[in-house]
Amino acid sequence: MLTAIAYGLAIFLIVFVLFIGARFLLTPESAAEGFGVPAKPDGDAAYLTVKGLRDFTSGVLGLALIIFADADAVGWYMLAVSLTPFGDTLIVLRNGGTKATAFGIHFATAVVVLISAALLFIA
Repeated sequence: MLTAIAYGLAIFLIVFVLFIGARFLLTPESAAEGFGVPAKPDGDAAYLTVKGLRDFTSGVLGLALIIFADADAVGWYMLAVSLTPFGDTLIVLRNGGTKATAFGIHFATAVVVLISAALLFIA
């Protein structure tokens, strides 16, 4: 039962990261607004595309690990990838985003990713 919960949470998080990456690739301006730091109208769209590619690639890697590796490998992946939402928290705070977005979305996501890693390690 714990293994199913651990993998279920990991799969949910990874699919969500794929969605976020795809959103940044397809609708970068609205995705940036949802991230918590709206894009400047005359800003460089390449940076939004970089974020989309980073997130999408992270999701693909996570799915590959779930398919081809064991729970420990996926747990280490989740532990390492938790750095992204922790970093996103700081990015939002340093660039004029709200504390509610920084902590309510990004920091909370990082905590859930760490919980996922812990569950995978004990599964």
